[in-house]
Formats: sequence, structure tokens, C-alpha cells
Amino acid sequence: MTVRITMADVARAAGVSTATVSYVLSGKRAVADETRQVVEAAIADLGFTVNTVARSLRTGRSSIVALVVPDLSNPFYAQLAASLQEELRTLGLHVMVCDTKADRDEERAYLREAVQQRFAGVVITPFRLVAKDFLTLSEAGIPAVVSADLPFGETDLVTPDARAAMRAALTEVTGAGRRRIAMIAGPRDATGGDPRLELLRSLAAQFGTTLPGRLVVRGEHTREAGAVGFERLMRMKHRPDAVFCANDAVAIGAMDKAEELGVGIPGEVALIGHDDALFASLVRPRLTTVRYPAVEVGRAAAQLLIERLNGRVARKTVHVKAEFISRGTV
Repeated sequence: MTVRITMADVARAAGVSTATVSYVLSGKRAVADETRQVVEAAIADLGFTVNTVARSLRTGRSSIVALVVPDLSNPFYAQLAASLQEELRTLGLHVMVCDTKADRDEERAYLREAVQQRFAGVVITPFRLVAKDFLTLSEAGIPAVVSADLPFGETDLVTPDARAAMRAALTEVTGAGRRRIAMIAGPRDATGGDPRLELLRSLAAQFGTTLPGRLVVRGEHTREAGAVGFERLMRMKHRPDAVFCANDAVAIGAMDKAEELGVGIPGEVALIGHDDALFASLVRPRLTTVRYPAVEVGRAAAQLLIERLNGRVARKTVHVKAEFISRGTV
């Protein structure tokens, strides 16, 4: 018969109280680094795992955290999921990834599922939701963390600090003598607006250029939309010599179309992505981009969620610093 290791067993092995073991597992209270290391070593030696079934019965809430994203084929979200899962695993929480395809009905359906199944929490990158859509979660006592450029109501927020990175990108682009800047941006009906476009516009004047509406093409945040948008820009009479993209998937689509059209990158057109997804450094030429570190985003979201589960009430925002990554497409 298998003997189940308990928290009391861990406490005895580590020479601490069961309360201290609980604090190490939950992060509910600060524990001295030396004590934490002893407890974590005892956990590893004994093979202790949290009895999530018992906890679920006690709290009336499952051990599942839903990660709701608009496009799981984008490696950025796969990295985010792995980071979030790593941070939450020690608490006996498990991540379920939900791909909405940026569809509002799918986004709302996953929020309803979270309430019906009494999920422990939700981490979401909303695409077509509005602030009031999150009310059902708050009314059910289910904490939500939004990963987005703009806040959604009273939910906690993980958001990029990208101004310095975008300024560095414009410095490099304009330093190469490029002034006719365009952007393949997101769709008009994205409820969070298009902060990356607005940031680029707000900074362009500082570099002696502008981003007029005719040089902005819109589409979903997909490779296919990048190809369509890039072709539209290249068919213009006065085509741009630098194209910023809503994300790296869009930029890869633009590179596909550039090859098809015989447009040299970066010779004729500079190309700048956003996020620094895993494939950005694998394509040739390697993609110049603004890195928004998915691993750090996942860690920040996990910490905000843990704080909520431990009783924090006040809304909180974490800014994750973006970084300009100069490679081969400028």
C-alpha cells in the first residue's frame, strides 16, 4: 500500500511547523530564504505533492487556472503558458490553455466555463471583450489577470512598457535613412484599440516622419494577414521603405510575401516585428523586433493571481519592460 506523504511529514523533515510549509507552498507570508530552501529540499526528497482534490472539496473551487489566448499557434502564447504553469505548479494549480481564435463568442464562452466549473482563476489576453464581460468572474469570486496593452475594468493587468524600445527601433530605422514608415496593424474592432500603432505614431514626429492613415493597413494578428497587408503596401505608387508589424507572426507573413514579390529585405524595405517569438531568430534574415518577454509576462501574471488567491483586494498593474532587438531586417 502506497503511503501518502503529508505536509506534517515535510514539516518534521525540515524541522519547521506545518504552517511554515504552507507559507512556502502558497506564498501567503514571507519566509526566510534559508528556511524556504530547507523546506523545498524536504519537499523534493519526500516527493510531496499538494492534495488538490481535498483542497477543491474544501474550498468548492477547482485547481484549474484557465489561460485564454487569441492564437495558440503563436509561440509567444506557448512560452507564456509554460512560464505560467511553472510558477503555479508548486501550489497544486494546473493551467488549461484555451484558444479563442480572437473570436468574441469564444472568449465569452471560456469566461462562462470558468464560472460554471469554479476555476481557481483566469489569465487572459482579451481581443474583443469589453470590461463588463469580466463582471461574471468578479461576481463569482474568481480572480482574473489580463495581459494586454490597456486595462479592462478592475482586473489586474500585466502590460508592456515599450516606449523606450519603440524609440530605439525608430532610431535605427531613421538612422538608416528611412522616412516613409508604414504599419501592418491590428483589426479596427479590437476592443483594446491598437496601442502599438498609437505609440509608433506618437513617437514618429520626434524622428522627422509621420505615420499617415494611408500607410496603415489592418488585419488579424496572423501570418496570413501579414502577407496580405504587405502586398497592399508594396502595390502603392509611393510605397514605404520601412514596415512595422503588430507582432512577429504578421512580420513573418510579410517576409513570405516579400520573397514572392521579389522585394528585398532589408535592402528595399526594413521590417520590424513585435514580441520576439521563438521563430524570430530562426528565419533568414533574422527578424528585427521589439521583445516583449513572454516568460516574464507569465511570471508576473502568476504572481498577481497568487496574491489575489491569498486575499489581496486592490487592483494592481505590473509593467514588463520591452526591449528593441536589432537583427537583420533593418
